[in-house]
Amino acid sequence: MSFTRLSLPAIAIFTALILAGCGTAPPGGGARAPIAAGQAPGSLPPQPVGEHFQRAGFADLPGWGHDDLRQAWPAFIASCSVLIRRADWLAPCTDARNVDAGNESAIRNFFESRFVPYRVLNPDGTDNGLITGYYEPLLQGARKRGGRYQTPLYRAPSDLLTVDLGSVYPELKNMRLRGRLVGGKVVPYYSRAELDQPAALAGNELLWVNDAIDAFFLQVQGSGRVHLNDSNETVRIVYADQNGYPYKSIGRYLVDKGELRLDQASAQGIKTWLAANPGRQQELLNINPSYVFFREEKLVDPSVGPKGALGVPLTAQRSIAVDPQAIPLGAPVFLATTQPNSDANLQRLVMAQDSGGAIKGAVRADYFWGFGDGAGELAGRMKQRLQMWLLLPSAASSMR
Repeated sequence: MSFTRLSLPAIAIFTALILAGCGTAPPGGGARAPIAAGQAPGSLPPQPVGEHFQRAGFADLPGWGHDDLRQAWPAFIASCSVLIRRADWLAPCTDARNVDAGNESAIRNFFESRFVPYRVLNPDGTDNGLITGYYEPLLQGARKRGGRYQTPLYRAPSDLLTVDLGSVYPELKNMRLRGRLVGGKVVPYYSRAELDQPAALAGNELLWVNDAIDAFFLQVQGSGRVHLNDSNETVRIVYADQNGYPYKSIGRYLVDKGELRLDQASAQGIKTWLAANPGRQQELLNINPSYVFFREEKLVDPSVGPKGALGVPLTAQRSIAVDPQAIPLGAPVFLATTQPNSDANLQRLVMAQDSGGAIKGAVRADYFWGFGDGAGELAGRMKQRLQMWLLLPSAASSMR
């Protein structure tokens, strides 16, 4: 953003929002946030700036020849349902309809003939970054409070304001304001510590679950499923809104305080620490002032993943979350990393279909492992080095 183009009122508002903590870009509630900054699901940012990408060939992608691209094809077709609206993606997404989804050679030829890979670079010119993992958890809950179901999941409260600043000041495109009205003035919304006070959100309860820590990590993941034991049904809970505060990692806090080693700061490690320090549970959770509100969706097909920022269902192990200011949502990305806590290669084609409040920078991704405890174990342990290659349509690439 160039501040030299901002009007004085815009600068004043922008500065006030940053100082107040209620201006968000992105608005993400946690490491996971299914809606990118200032975007409706399915909207697309401009193509990335060229100097952050270095043209390469498919031979430069480690493991490209060994990846079974048939497994990535459904995710690519899902991306095309949105990307086809753009002129530079119209031809490849139209041509994709004629490719045999069961023919690996045909799919490989499609990508190699219609796309150009670009090595993704950091601002300092290096190409190494970080990949973490996320998943869709299953919680146990009920529609009515009672017994062990004492922790509420909340819908967005009616006094939470969300203002798209770009609609007033084009210079502030992709910036949103979240807050509440007090005496005719917009002030920051309540923080987690305030919202966790008794009766702070009374009347906004969506469901009740049996574990406050699981509820916290559900906010970090951004979506999940809840088995309702009083009605014997399973529903999907998805991101609805957020209180406007930036995500802060409780794992990083514990490492900085010397409570955990860096290799212990996984979801599993944090839960172990909390089990040993139950009296400090609320203190730790309040380190992250961000708070996510949910809405309920019917779980029509349990095999289909939750929708990400692109507005299409995520595909297990073939979808990632990225920083949409650096990587265009929907685009194919080739990853070169390793399995969680392992030196075993993880080299495959995925689609950039999601975003998150903690996913910042070009060589940064969050890998969607899928649904359930097994996916959660892998996601919680994943914190690996990463290299990325962005695949762009060759016609668009030749215009650079």
